[in-house]
Amino acid sequence: MGPQSARSYPGRRVVKPAPPKAQRAKQEIDYGRRGTAGHVFGAFQPATGDALTAPYLGRTTANWVDFLDKVEAWIDPAVERVYAVMDNLNTHSATDVLLFALAHPRWEFVFQPKYAAYLNLIEPWWKILRSLALKGRRFEAWPEIEEAVRRATTYWNQHKHPFVWGRRRRHRTSRRPGIAAVPNVAAT
Repeated sequence: MGPQSARSYPGRRVVKPAPPKAQRAKQEIDYGRRGTAGHVFGAFQPATGDALTAPYLGRTTANWVDFLDKVEAWIDPAVERVYAVMDNLNTHSATDVLLFALAHPRWEFVFQPKYAAYLNLIEPWWKILRSLALKGRRFEAWPEIEEAVRRATTYWNQHKHPFVWGRRRRHRTSRRPGIAAVPNVAAT
């Protein structure tokens, strides 16, 4: 997920114009980027709902391989196959990543097509993480974003559940098969 940068939002205070001119009141200007942007790498196990995130200042091959090492330590050694579903970013298929794959034979890299981001189950989880960690908050520096992502991931892992792919139907009662609903016909 990235790049994420520390930035503020439009001001909360209304700036009133000087009395002689009849103008509209405006919001104070308070939008600006603070510090450098960073990236958050993440791993997700849909069967259990476990998540792992690690913030990095750059999206480099060295950072990606370091993150893969963290994921290798995070995943249970009893797991025989690890499928890493990734997009076609050039750092994901660099030489160091191929060397990592050779050193870890249980790993299999699956590159999703460019037109099918919805196939990667971490994409909806990124949306959840953004809402837990970043939505509506003001950050002054990158370390604050790192802390917010860490706390949101910890919160998610404490309340985790298996992740089901697809849209959840909320306010719909389940229908029994073979029984049609009676149409509403107004009596005249």
